[in-house]
Amino acid sequence: MLDVPGRYDVFTTSLRVREPPLRVTASRYDPGMRLVIARCSVDYTGRLSAHLPLATRLLLVKADGSVLVHADGGAYKPLNWMSAPCVLVQEPDAWRVSNRTGESMTIHIEEILHDSSHDLGTDPGLVKDGVERHLQELLADRCTVLGDGWSLVRREYPTDIGPVDLLCRDDQGEYVAVEIKRRGEIDGLEQLGRYLERLRPALGAVRGVLAAQAFTQQARTLAAARGINCVALDYDALRGMEPNTPTLF
Repeated sequence: MLDVPGRYDVFTTSLRVREPPLRVTASRYDPGMRLVIARCSVDYTGRLSAHLPLATRLLLVKADGSVLVHADGGAYKPLNWMSAPCVLVQEPDAWRVSNRTGESMTIHIEEILHDSSHDLGTDPGLVKDGVERHLQELLADRCTVLGDGWSLVRREYPTDIGPVDLLCRDDQGEYVAVEIKRRGEIDGLEQLGRYLERLRPALGAVRGVLAAQAFTQQARTLAAARGINCVALDYDALRGMEPNTPTLF
């Protein structure tokens, strides 16, 4: 065997390319998002173990530091994923992803069909409609609607992925992040979850509240599982108006 410094180990009978370890952190490690379509199987080990058999899948390495495995079905939800911050070590036939809590995900690569990177630029985030903006203004002035003794810290509190609608303190002085929607659905809940991940390293324990005029049952169920409160809002009451629905008396 002839040792050659750098990326290659040269053998008399074969050539093996050794890719350097790729560290994925919460900061932007790469100019853009990497999209890989590959025939692969996946093994996850953590609080439980899971196995995805060999199939063609989409692998995403996002600039925020997360790694996701998608199939063609299942809508927006990945089959498996590792949230940032994590470490990705890329080998010729496997990606090994781990995080500081001891979870690991190994993606066994049989064949890569497509591999590209794209700089998506800075995302402006979701643009709120008029009702949501007005609800935010009203709750900023009357955050006791969300809880007795609450006080406002700031509207549009910034994070590196966009601002959370309201950052408040409860009657115990603990931080609460509030995301406001006209209709509370899973997308809004996931958005709030991402904000909480960004806020907790700097602020410590931060609770989450999803405030909306109505909620889907799926959102309520997932919120309860994640320890996030759902607060129903009465838009007319907040505006100090009578309900628009006519009544007989």
